[in-house]
Amino acid sequence: MIKEFVIGTELAPAYYGDLLEFIRRYYLMPGDFDEIRRDGLRLVFRAWRDEGIIYGEIIAGENLKLILEYPAKLGEWAEAIYEDIFTSIQAFEDMMRQHTVYFAWVEGEDIIPERPPTGRGMASKGIFGSSMLLVYVLFFGVNIILFIILGFYAVIAILLMQLGIILLSDRIYARMGEWVITPENPSVHIIQFQLPEDEFKFFIDRMGNEAILKIKREIYRLSLAEKRPPTCEDARGVLERYGFRCNPLYERSRTVNLYSIIEDAAGAFGIPVPRIVLSNTMIANAAATGPSPSRGLVLVTTGLLVQLTDEEVLAVIGHEMGHLVGRDPIILFSIVSAEFVMRLTVLLPVVLVSPLLYIIIAMGIIFFVAKFFEARADLLSAMIIGKPEVLARALRKIGYQKLALEKSGSQRISGWTAWDPHPPIYFRIKRLETLRDYENVKSPLIRSAVDVVRGFRDSIRQFF
Repeated sequence: MIKEFVIGTELAPAYYGDLLEFIRRYYLMPGDFDEIRRDGLRLVFRAWRDEGIIYGEIIAGENLKLILEYPAKLGEWAEAIYEDIFTSIQAFEDMMRQHTVYFAWVEGEDIIPERPPTGRGMASKGIFGSSMLLVYVLFFGVNIILFIILGFYAVIAILLMQLGIILLSDRIYARMGEWVITPENPSVHIIQFQLPEDEFKFFIDRMGNEAILKIKREIYRLSLAEKRPPTCEDARGVLERYGFRCNPLYERSRTVNLYSIIEDAAGAFGIPVPRIVLSNTMIANAAATGPSPSRGLVLVTTGLLVQLTDEEVLAVIGHEMGHLVGRDPIILFSIVSAEFVMRLTVLLPVVLVSPLLYIIIAMGIIFFVAKFFEARADLLSAMIIGKPEVLARALRKIGYQKLALEKSGSQRISGWTAWDPHPPIYFRIKRLETLRDYENVKSPLIRSAVDVVRGFRDSIRQFF
């Protein structure tokens, strides 16, 4: 059988060949692979084992094609080859991001510098931050102080404070973004120059933040101020006036109508379009919160728009809409508040015996239950947006580092027991890729809770 995979990339044309060489050098190692030949932007190889042979072909481009020909009995191995090549592509792109100059604008909004992806693993560790649960956990320290000051009345004060957080959660999250996306200014415009490492260092050292802001303002004046999207030609012309000549093969530009994407998702879920804010950071992430679907807020980062296609962004936004329609912030608030009240009443004798052990167990249970809601958000995106495989692909792109770590059995188990509301990423991807009859699921939360418990059980069985 023959299977073709298409993998969208964010690479400038100058690096298509370098990507193939990276895959050849660091993945297609002698042993499992031979007959490796490269012809321009085409790389062919053969993978062989006693069970049979897989013939592969990679054609580089903005949308890279991987074509595998293999007997049906080697399907699992072919999928593993695809996953490893996919990971190799993400690793190469991650390396390129470290010496890429980004410019992003939203028409009518302030011109500000981009925050680079300094936390290289952050996107993998927090893939879609979708609840206020971590904020609640931080209040344990505040709780202690209030008890010292107010005594028993601290119970009422803490519950009111937590309720205030959830009621104002949309405003709290709004402060994390720099730009507001509206129907009047719906698009995010991005230009990137993927420079060789020495040229990037020269550019940063020579220009500095003030000059880069001046460059951004001049590009804006030439384009968006004239009611047209900025182009690479605009950016190249301005850079040349500053004494920096850039090869056109190093550049890419993109305009994302983010409002339209979120409007489509909201329409599919039958809720009002939430408030949309954009954080101009190159770490890829998205989040949603709000006390109700009618007062929802979606936060997106520029990095998410750089790394994902429009279709993948829509699938991710579907996940976030799942949190809004499920009223997950309110439910999680209720769970945390219930635990707090029980800790001071029914469970107080247990707490007094070993406060630290109690906190570890209680928080472990709360975070495990929170995984039900993250899994439900994935399922709702699949059911309503209708493209579970696209959401799985987005997760692979953003979380490839964590996914590689989770190949270890011990890492898989720690992913289940960690104080993280998200299930392990390997579980989320596998679940999305193998969903069947998801359109007919009657209770997404029950189905998701069952899937999470089974996933945890299976990870323990595989480890032992």
